[in-house]
Order: sequence, then structure tokens, then C-alpha cells
Amino acid sequence: MLGCGRGRRSSREKILDAAAELVSEIGAGRLTLDAVAEKAGVSKGGLLYNFPTKEALLQAMVQRLVDEVSAEREALREQAEPGHNLEARLCTAALLKLRQGRMRDVANGMLAASAENPRLLEPVREVIKDTLENLKATSDDLDAALLGWLAIEGLNSFEMHDLSPFSEEEHERIVQAVNRLLRKGIAE
Repeated sequence: MLGCGRGRRSSREKILDAAAELVSEIGAGRLTLDAVAEKAGVSKGGLLYNFPTKEALLQAMVQRLVDEVSAEREALREQAEPGHNLEARLCTAALLKLRQGRMRDVANGMLAASAENPRLLEPVREVIKDTLENLKATSDDLDAALLGWLAIEGLNSFEMHDLSPFSEEEHERIVQAVNRLLRKGIAE
């Protein structure tokens, strides 16, 4: 969770956390501003000050998710071994974090909300476009980088929609194969 100040969360962060919990529990379609205010422990006026509409709240939730994945990628950068397809390795590792806990639930809820309002996914579209351009500019082996990225995105998509036919062991096997591909490239 992103925090502000000296370990204290701002009312904005409390509201976003409450909204994320509610989206996980009831879905974005049934989310109401009244329920979010109550769960966050703020007045409706306080919520409206930060997020004047439900759409503004949902947009902020999507942006926070995008920011969390970006922050995760940068945190991984500090620990990453230099070498082949570094940016693709960082990208896929950060994407794999989406399958864990709250991030998965919020991402799934936001995807459902985007069915009613496709504009909510505009920040995600921008990230995808930027990721592609970054991979094109930085990859030692573009084919391996693109295949690895697409494989992890596909795996995440299966899991977010509860469509994955893979066991945990098979999931890990796929991730290891992608990591090998990104480290060693495609043999020609």
C-alpha cells in the first residue's frame, strides 16, 4: 500500500483502500460512494472532496494500480541481475505481482467496471503502449522479450478471469520457461 507522511494514510488513501476492499467483495458495478465513505470512515463530503464522482474514484483506483505495478518494477530493478533483456524481465516480474492478493482483486474489479466505461482503461492502454515501445528500444532479443511479455499477460488474463487450466506447479513451470527465454533468448 502506498502511504503518505509519517506512516499515516491520507483520507484519499483510506478512501482508495476502502474502495479496493469493496470492489473485491461486491464488484465495481455495485460499488456506491456511500458504502465507500462508510468503509473508509470519512464523511460523504470528505469523499466527494477527493472524488466528486464514482467514475473519478474508479479512475483513481486504476491509476493507483498502474502506479503500484510501476513502483514494483522499479523496486525489482534494484535487485535485478544485469544482463539479457533486463527491461522485459522487470516487466514480467512486476506483472506477476498482479496475481497476488489485493492487486488481483482490484484489477479484476476494474476490468469488470471497464465493461460499462471503457475509458477507465485509458491509463492501462497507455502503459501497454509505453511498455511495447520500451521493449522495442531496450531488448537484446526483441522476439524473446515480446513472447515473454505476451505469455505473462496471457497467464495473468486467464487467472483474472478464473479461466486458468494450469495448476500452481504448471504456472511456476511456465514462469520459469519465460525467465529462461528472457535470459537466454531464442535459439536460431
